[in-house]
Amino acid sequence: MIMKDCCCRGTEPDHSAEVRCPACGVVGKPVSITTLKHMVRPELLDAVDAPGFQFCRAADCNVVYFHENGASLRKADVRVRVGLKETEDPVPICYCFGFTEGTVRYEIESTGNSTIPERIAVEMKSEHCACEVRNPQGSCCLGNVRAAVKRLSEAGKHSLFPMKS
Repeated sequence: MIMKDCCCRGTEPDHSAEVRCPACGVVGKPVSITTLKHMVRPELLDAVDAPGFQFCRAADCNVVYFHENGASLRKADVRVRVGLKETEDPVPICYCFGFTEGTVRYEIESTGNSTIPERIAVEMKSEHCACEVRNPQGSCCLGNVRAAVKRLSEAGKHSLFPMKS
């Protein structure tokens, strides 16, 4: 049986113009006003009323959201830790079910692999996720989860103390 790879059901905004982050120059990813209103601190809700905000995917950039009108929101302006922009635990990778890089690392060290992507897929099939609201990227986090599992699995293979297999 083929599982769909995304839980978000057509909620992503459609902006065809490439808009670049004013701080780092990376092309942004459009996010909905719904995502923004769930992510920003309460005192900034009025600042995100305009459609067209973008998510900055650059890991080393402090800007999380920006708009072509010059507005930008930084890590301190959002309510949650943005996993793509964090390097110290806990690094969130799944906002609906609370999985972190530490959760993945522990499972790999304990068992030799991670079943977290499959567990998330089961929850997605049951429509128990809401990434468009909970994930700062405003989209499904399963790709980020799979990338973290792959990266941490590879790191375990190359360490001085390999993880169990």
